[in-house]
Amino acid sequence: MSKKILLSHGGGGEETQSLIKELFFKHFSNETLLKCEDAAVLSVSGRIAFTTDSFTVSPIFFNGGNIGKLAIAGTVNDLVMMGAHPKYLTCSFMIEEGFAYDDLEQIVLSMRDEMLKSGVQIVAGDTKVVPKGGVDGLFINTSGVGEIVCEGISAHNLQSGCSIIVSNEVGNHGACILAKREDIELESELKTDCASLWKPVKALIDAGVNIRALRDATRGGLSAVLNEWVQTSNVCIEVDESKIPVSPEVRGVCELLGFEPYEFANEGTMVLCVEGGEEEKTLKILRGFEETKKASWIGKVSHLYKDRVILSTPWGSKRFLEPPKGELLPRIC
Repeated sequence: MSKKILLSHGGGGEETQSLIKELFFKHFSNETLLKCEDAAVLSVSGRIAFTTDSFTVSPIFFNGGNIGKLAIAGTVNDLVMMGAHPKYLTCSFMIEEGFAYDDLEQIVLSMRDEMLKSGVQIVAGDTKVVPKGGVDGLFINTSGVGEIVCEGISAHNLQSGCSIIVSNEVGNHGACILAKREDIELESELKTDCASLWKPVKALIDAGVNIRALRDATRGGLSAVLNEWVQTSNVCIEVDESKIPVSPEVRGVCELLGFEPYEFANEGTMVLCVEGGEEEKTLKILRGFEETKKASWIGKVSHLYKDRVILSTPWGSKRFLEPPKGELLPRIC
């Protein structure tokens, strides 16, 4: 009979200590965490970036990842988008009574493996076990601290003449979750794009690329990012729809269900605004990494229409790319 998480695992007694030491400490081990203090004492120099996020994806396991990998990559990427080197994380687990121990360990292992890609460490955490029905299997909250290594990256910095680049195909995560949830059978396997993006961003910084803005296109996808940027910087973004990389599988899901691929969530795809003239350099660097090998130039910043995104279609027409409205995909991250 497989081992299950019991209410006593969250009670603070012997069972809690056993869970922490035999599972979390075993796979997240580092000097700061193993001190078992009420708070982690951290060493940083200069300015820091700080973020927090909660993850409630359904289903918990999906093609190419799970809620644990998502939690690490999502929080790491929030730091990276501010030009910060991810250093430390906190992690809280809210576990439903009866959750399979083996599934929890698989999630923890995926978190460990994802942390190795950026060198970030979990230095503090918390575990709560709630009665059956209190949460849907497992919720995870993470907070992150990173050291700023590149100043001035901001959604306020877009100017006419800058270029817009997307680092990967868009919509893969949202379509993957939806296909899994709705039991949609595809001719080929569609995987989440879930990935930590510190290495390609660090390469851009080290190469001296003038990055104006970065954003990971999570909930609301590419459309949400571009619309937030034009409103924040009071500019226009002109996008060539034929240049936006979208996989055939994502197009198929969208056509079947009537969605826009530009509104689907991503979990390892970023949007970049770089200085005009640095497009080729940026693309060459990004295409050298597995996570960003399908990077593409998709448009430019202008003053054609204030606070609007203009989408030029392959048929020669133009339309406004509106921000997402309503609830497209509940529990996507």
